[in-house]
Amino acid sequence: MKQANVFYNNTKAGILIENDEGAYEFIYDEQYLVNSSMPSISVNLPKNNRHYRSKILFPFFYNMLSEGANRKIQCRILKIDEEDDFELLIKTAAHETIGAITVQEINEQ
Repeated sequence: MKQANVFYNNTKAGILIENDEGAYEFIYDEQYLVNSSMPSISVNLPKNNRHYRSKILFPFFYNMLSEGANRKIQCRILKIDEEDDFELLIKTAAHETIGAITVQEINEQ
């Protein structure tokens, strides 16, 4: 299982999980949920206590990934399988993304 913290303007918004079967889950952080000044991270992921589940990487996060030649170059440099969307996301969306959302890998010790 792989996990990543999702941040909205450096405030933890939730956690994104890829389970061992390759399915995904997004869960809002409790502190983020109770803060009425913080928006939903996406129209398709409204702010609530629900555990969002998907067999594919949520389109909101998938759209943060590069495509075409840029994706190939990133995967080659980072030694990532081009089909591994989650790994590419956590390796490229930790800093300086377009918009307010960043995604940072959780390293389990």
